[in-house]
Amino acid sequence: MPLKEKVEEVIEKEIRPALMRDGGNIAVVDVNESEGVVKVQLLGACGGCPMSVITLTSFVERVLRSKVPEVKKVVPV
Repeated sequence: MPLKEKVEEVIEKEIRPALMRDGGNIAVVDVNESEGVVKVQLLGACGGCPMSVITLTSFVERVLRSKVPEVKKVVPV
């Protein structure tokens, strides 16, 4: 399965539902398969939240890296 599909699956099943409980959402903007970099955009309540950097690193990146070992870094856009 391509890296982008793996990332989308984890986001759809595990990350998005958690963010939606707090009024937020997430969109995958780009996946660089050779470097393992995933670019995402936090939406809704998460987009303007002052804690969004913490959400991105301690939740989104942690979950993606644990479920998809090819992911090396998650960056906001």
